[in-house]
Amino acid sequence: MAWKGVALALAGAIGLSAPATAQTLTMAVGAPVTSLDPHFHQLSPNNAVAAMVFDRLVNTDGQARQVPGLAESWSTVAPDTWEFKLRRGVRFHNGNEFTAEDVAFTFRRVPNVPNSPSSFAAFVRPIREVQVVDSHTIRLRTDGPYPLLPQDMTNVYILDRETHENATTEDFNAGRAAVGTGPFRVVSHRLGDRIEFERNDEYFGDKPHWQRVNYRMIVNDSARTAALLAGDVEFIDQVPTADLARLRRDDRLYMSEVTGLRIIYLSLDHPREEASPFVTDNNGQPLPRNPLRDLRVRRALSMAIDRQAIVDRVMEGAATPSGQFFPPGIFSYVPDLPAPRFDAEGARRLLAEAGFPQGFRITLHGPNDRYPNDGRIIQAIGQMWTRIGVRTAVEAQPWTTFVARAGRQEFSAFLIGWGSNPEGSHPLRNLIATFNRDRGWGASNRGRYSNPEVDALLIQALGTINDGEREQILIRAQRMALEDVAIIPLHIQTNIWAMRNHLRHDSRADELTRAQDVKPAR
Repeated sequence: MAWKGVALALAGAIGLSAPATAQTLTMAVGAPVTSLDPHFHQLSPNNAVAAMVFDRLVNTDGQARQVPGLAESWSTVAPDTWEFKLRRGVRFHNGNEFTAEDVAFTFRRVPNVPNSPSSFAAFVRPIREVQVVDSHTIRLRTDGPYPLLPQDMTNVYILDRETHENATTEDFNAGRAAVGTGPFRVVSHRLGDRIEFERNDEYFGDKPHWQRVNYRMIVNDSARTAALLAGDVEFIDQVPTADLARLRRDDRLYMSEVTGLRIIYLSLDHPREEASPFVTDNNGQPLPRNPLRDLRVRRALSMAIDRQAIVDRVMEGAATPSGQFFPPGIFSYVPDLPAPRFDAEGARRLLAEAGFPQGFRITLHGPNDRYPNDGRIIQAIGQMWTRIGVRTAVEAQPWTTFVARAGRQEFSAFLIGWGSNPEGSHPLRNLIATFNRDRGWGASNRGRYSNPEVDALLIQALGTINDGEREQILIRAQRMALEDVAIIPLHIQTNIWAMRNHLRHDSRADELTRAQDVKPAR
């Protein structure tokens, strides 16, 4: 089995149009970047910035397909061994040469980043031995056949051993350690506010058009749109759905959009057998048992949600109702697993069968500044749950506060999202698999769902070389978890960007907002 790549152009020839002499791009993103350490937190805003500063062995194009990065080619040299041929002549921003020793160092660092709220360890745990063959050849031995190693490498940004041997996450955030091989260098960073970049003219790939980039974080939707319309910024992501119709009519602007790979879903408190922290009876007293452990209750809560109404009225059509992780056409999409049908009466019957004919009280948590309309979505779901007798209070919080609490398993039910690689093992390993620090599994399984049968299917899939056979195993594992309501899927987002009409943008299914994907209109 082998895959050999030829370097692909990331952007076409650039035609200079008005403003012809502009060399600075000012962008605004709708979610905060929480760290410049590319191994600290699996979070799309962080990954977008990492992709501007660092590189991976295997990169991805706009459709999330694998393309060569720091590795020019990769192949299996034994059933349990992958060999990567590394690109020569690449240097880090500080002038250090990129070699196989940097790759080996990176793999040692990834699972050992202190206080990581969502670790990247799952992507390096399958590697049992790293063999440096020569300065630009590395072999990775796994515990038996492991066909997904190149896919895993699309998640790991490579660091410089000399620069980063003792670097802390704080060193990255201060800019001292934000040194990669990527197309941009970090000039300055104000956490949660803005990052300034300059072009890396020594970059091995196609050079971005922009000499400098101002990358601002404007989490308020109205303020982000206003900044674009006023010309304070030239480009925004997470276009507010309420503004879509107006912006599409504005001939000063250009829109870029694509169906994404992000599922918005609800996570539930699975492990607590007794009282769950935000569930009570109708008098406000703690329940002796956690109703969320009952499959009938979980199904009732899912059936009570009118997903199409949320897509139509809250998301303004910029999403697709879903009952699973992926849209059609993605590897391991489950063909006969539609979005659950809205059935309020059926939900009431299930609650009665579970012993809650009068329902109960619950608090639904979520962020109010991370995903499009996140605060409005949980308000809508709260009203839908209340109508079936589950009286729901809603509490929306800033992302940084919310995600820290979710990571400590403080909630009973909460809204969150996940942007996947286009392969079923990615969400299964991170969101569904039983939390296991040694394996790196369940890093974002904040509801701590656990199903040994799903885990067994995942292990089987990860060792299956044949793509068709592996796909069927992953479909079975996803179906099992989702029919057990491990999570409650809501919808898949449409990724939408807006920009002044002198710009064009190569949209990405993975929703990463990167300056190298923006160029002048022809």
